[in-house]
Amino acid sequence: MRLLADENIPLDSVRALRSAGHDVFAASEGVRGEPDERHLARAIAEDRLIITFDRDFGELATRGTARLAAGVLLLRIVPKSASEVTALLLDLLARPEIVWRNHLSVVDRSHVRQRLI
Repeated sequence: MRLLADENIPLDSVRALRSAGHDVFAASEGVRGEPDERHLARAIAEDRLIITFDRDFGELATRGTARLAAGVLLLRIVPKSASEVTALLLDLLARPEIVWRNHLSVVDRSHVRQRLI
């Protein structure tokens, strides 16, 4: 899967996602501090699912004029460690019953809530 990991996603998680076969662009690797709109534009242009802890991406995806077909995965947890984030992401992305495309997916420890975007 093609992913865009926001700056707030741990690099250990990015590396684990890559090891699992995902194509991950990590905002923390070279473009730190860029506005969310620029990350959104990259995700649209490269058809990448955005993974973030930042609620602003949910707003941009649902209220923006640009169409983010790949979707947004918004994590709503306070992680105890980077390994917790990694385990959660690897589990979620391996679940074939979850359709990420065209959805804002809000994830906590026990639920995945989705809304079409």
